[in-house]
Amino acid sequence: MIRERLQTRWGAHLRDDGSAIFHLWAPAVEHLRLRLGGDERAMQPRGDGWFELEADDIRAGAAYQFVLPDGMAVPDPASRAQASDVHGPSLLTASDFDWKVKDWMGRPWEEAVIYELHPGTFSRDGGFDGIRRKLDHLADLGFTAIELMPVAQFSGKRGWGYDGVLPYCPHSAYGGVTGLKRLVDAAHERGLMMMLDVVYNHFGPDGNYLHAYAPDFFDSGRQTPWGPAIRFEEPAVRAFFLDNPLYWLEEFRFDGLRFDAIDQIRDESETPVLEEMAREIRERFADRHIHLTTEDERNIVALHPRDGENRPILFTAEWNDDFHHAAHCIATGEDEGYYAGFADHPAGHLARALAEGFCYQGEPYAPRDGEPRGVPSTGQPPTAFVNFLQNHDQIGNRAFGERLTELAEPETVELLTAVLLLNPQVPLVFMGEEYGETNPFLFFTDFHGDLAKAVREGRRREFADFGHSSGNEAERIPDPNALSTFQASMLDWDRMEAGPGRRRLDLYRRLLELRRTHLVPHVRAMQSMQGRAEHLGEKAFCVRWPMAGRALRMVANFGTTDVSLAKDLAGFDVIYESRGDMLAALQQGRLPAKSVTVLLAEAVE
Repeated sequence: MIRERLQTRWGAHLRDDGSAIFHLWAPAVEHLRLRLGGDERAMQPRGDGWFELEADDIRAGAAYQFVLPDGMAVPDPASRAQASDVHGPSLLTASDFDWKVKDWMGRPWEEAVIYELHPGTFSRDGGFDGIRRKLDHLADLGFTAIELMPVAQFSGKRGWGYDGVLPYCPHSAYGGVTGLKRLVDAAHERGLMMMLDVVYNHFGPDGNYLHAYAPDFFDSGRQTPWGPAIRFEEPAVRAFFLDNPLYWLEEFRFDGLRFDAIDQIRDESETPVLEEMAREIRERFADRHIHLTTEDERNIVALHPRDGENRPILFTAEWNDDFHHAAHCIATGEDEGYYAGFADHPAGHLARALAEGFCYQGEPYAPRDGEPRGVPSTGQPPTAFVNFLQNHDQIGNRAFGERLTELAEPETVELLTAVLLLNPQVPLVFMGEEYGETNPFLFFTDFHGDLAKAVREGRRREFADFGHSSGNEAERIPDPNALSTFQASMLDWDRMEAGPGRRRLDLYRRLLELRRTHLVPHVRAMQSMQGRAEHLGEKAFCVRWPMAGRALRMVANFGTTDVSLAKDLAGFDVIYESRGDMLAALQQGRLPAKSVTVLLAEAVE
């Protein structure tokens, strides 16, 4: 399938003949100039707030800025590259790149085992090239997809990426356009999918100049937790965001996108912007496997319908925080903040997540003062959910960034790892988890002055619900702006070579091979999970799934005493046991303490 080269409606575009065209929507100004090289040129109004200029004899790398009537020079909000930081000139870029893998079409979603990473702390080398050098490690272990935390240019050199202000611009500190294309190409050479986290719910607090010439870009009547809400009903604003995912998927050949905090995207249009976005992506890339995941605190399923062949019509899957919260309570016993909604019976909640998707499907939710949360999810396929024991939020949004490795017993972490990787839903692993990393993953930024102070103090107030905001304890919370906070969050790859690190790697390698062999071939046919959960005491459960003419069963006991189990195991083969004596114990009707077993039978139960 041959597509026309994508030309987004915002930004600057370098043509093959050496000419370029520049577009900006600036409805709050009457005239606008373009600073290109050493010259300034008047841009032509084209109606509805749009300005345009065409220029000849331009090369890639040329610097430009838009100059407002008061003399302020601003970067292109749709910049593809920056000369320095978010406040400086933008650079023209060309689409030329010698792709080594020219016919990559992606991989089916049921094969996905996602590895989430932060480009700046994954490697001491930093950035895209540092990731590229570790691709063989990830592919050899059995991961099939890498998900990058946001790479769109943000203020400074250090940050999580969720405060980006130039959504089309790969951060120069990571390696820019060319470095990112090299990374994606190298991943595809190894059969790895590449996914990208994108943020469409707000702009960061430093470097966003849209308010100076397009205040109607924002909804003056609503704020998100991170800044002014975006006015998606305005056609020019809508175009800015509709084109953005197409750009990442076309220009960089990403295999999918993760849409951050979509519950903060409000749109009163007849066709909501997220739905329009997903449909345009599906239409343009119908010849490729494209996977679109969402993060949504509401526990909804309306954005994840399937067609008659079980293919996503809009979005592919939802990040399932419920699974994480229940597993975390089992591992740590914590019951503060949002864990309060899962600490009453964490094993029961985890079993429901495994069998049905969401734990909360309309029930009162304690962390929201008893308001109902969620909708029924029992009819969803397992591939509609992305599960995890850790991710950037659930580690980094702790006051001290502790990983589960530091909070729980190794045996419990390994049992939960088996639960994560050997159930039919899609697993996600956070960087370093595969070898038991102990370094924290802290919240870090590179702000200065009053903004740095506001972020530091706000961070300390944020933990009131978790008991970290009073007295000396609050003062111990690392300063997000300190270089040491960023450095402390770097992975320690030497740990992988130590005994515990090698043992954890062996466990991951074994579990991922079992998943590839026994689950993946049958998951796509599961149009509905139809899981059944049975509670076997306070800390034990059994979950059963019919799986394309087979029966999959998982039995788990996180308690310190054995529990009784009905002896209905005829025809089942053990594909995984956390202890060598599990099958004999199960046949005796006994589920040993601290154990997980996964069984498979040819006939449906």
